[in-house]
Amino acid sequence: MQNISLNIEGVRSLLTEDEINSFTEKVSDIHNSMIKRTGRGAEFLGWLNLPSSIPEYSIRDIKETALKIRANSDTIVVVGIGGSYLGARAVIEALTSSLPSVNGNPAVLYAGNNISEDYFSELLGVLDKMSYSIIVISKYGTTTEPAIAFRLLRNHIEKKYGKEEAKSRIYSITDKEKGALKKLSDEEGYTTFVIPDDVGGRFSVLTPVGLLPIACTGIDIEELINGAADMETLLNDDQEIEKNISNLYAVIRNLLYEKGKAIEIMAAYTPKLQYLIEWWKQLYGESEGKNGKGIFPAGVIYTTDLHSMGQMVQDGVRNIFETVLNVQSEKGIVTIPEDPNDLDGLNYIAGKRLSDVNAKAIKGTMMAHLDGGVPNLVINIPELSPYYIGQLIFFFERACAVSAYLLGVNPFDQPGVEAYKKNMFKLLGKP
Repeated sequence: MQNISLNIEGVRSLLTEDEINSFTEKVSDIHNSMIKRTGRGAEFLGWLNLPSSIPEYSIRDIKETALKIRANSDTIVVVGIGGSYLGARAVIEALTSSLPSVNGNPAVLYAGNNISEDYFSELLGVLDKMSYSIIVISKYGTTTEPAIAFRLLRNHIEKKYGKEEAKSRIYSITDKEKGALKKLSDEEGYTTFVIPDDVGGRFSVLTPVGLLPIACTGIDIEELINGAADMETLLNDDQEIEKNISNLYAVIRNLLYEKGKAIEIMAAYTPKLQYLIEWWKQLYGESEGKNGKGIFPAGVIYTTDLHSMGQMVQDGVRNIFETVLNVQSEKGIVTIPEDPNDLDGLNYIAGKRLSDVNAKAIKGTMMAHLDGGVPNLVINIPELSPYYIGQLIFFFERACAVSAYLLGVNPFDQPGVEAYKKNMFKLLGKP
């Protein structure tokens, strides 16, 4: 079976082998510190061996609960913010239909990631007509956005179904022993799953935080875990930079940063990967953006954004590099038809699959951007499947930790997130 791979030909003109290999000792030290749990933030390294250590009974419990939710709900509302929902949404949107579901799986809606009154008014109006369940995800239950959302939704679901039935439609994923959500879950008797103490939110896709919502859509979570576990093995087997794609990606990012490339644009040529990019942005933004340092993570969906951001990428300030998510095989087959009049001038590509045209767009865009002074990396993904998305998730997680350590920051804290909260609470008059 193939694995995801990293192509670095688009940065060869900027970086030498000696520059890459100069990081060998640093990368080795980082690997040893992670394995021995001695580096900064080591108490949050539980994700490092998570794929290979998830118990069978845990997977079984998640799958059985997901079947129960699917049986009595046509809609699921996932309540969470940041890592409490982005990982699940990334996987769900990559692996399910891009259009409204017609395959019998519940629709998944999201709340707690904003405090827009219009959004909640529309959401509650929709839920009036739906048979739904809630999955609320919060370590302690007091983060403002999801706490407000859950209060609104709990009030709605209790009025809609009555308090007793509502209890059977609310599922919480929270701390194992403390916090407001844990206390409420115990008092009300909600079915509850645990967020591990040693796994931070943005690394939590392969815990119940991500796995329960994902399983509710019919995605094979065992294949997702298998892909991540195989990538875990691959990345642990050989720490030589050129042979270990997470080390290689981390080193190249830091070398480009040293050369003034302070913005990384993650690009995909399918809208299915939009939320994978959003998850990646949070993972790297919160892990690296500290102490006046950090590569700014941005995202685009091509070819759509070539007609909006393309000019900036091609001719703007040369402080960017690009990483392309290249899906090598698409499942759908759509062929461009012949037209006898050929008024649009497209008969020269009649008979070609859309994926063939997209592949040439990828190659042509990368050539243009490289000529324009934008180095690029390519992450090749054999196909969009649970197995390969699992590989991709673990690859990005491990590379993120190595990259942040190379940058000289703690990958696992986020002190800057608290600044806006203090001002908001003061303005709201919080006691």
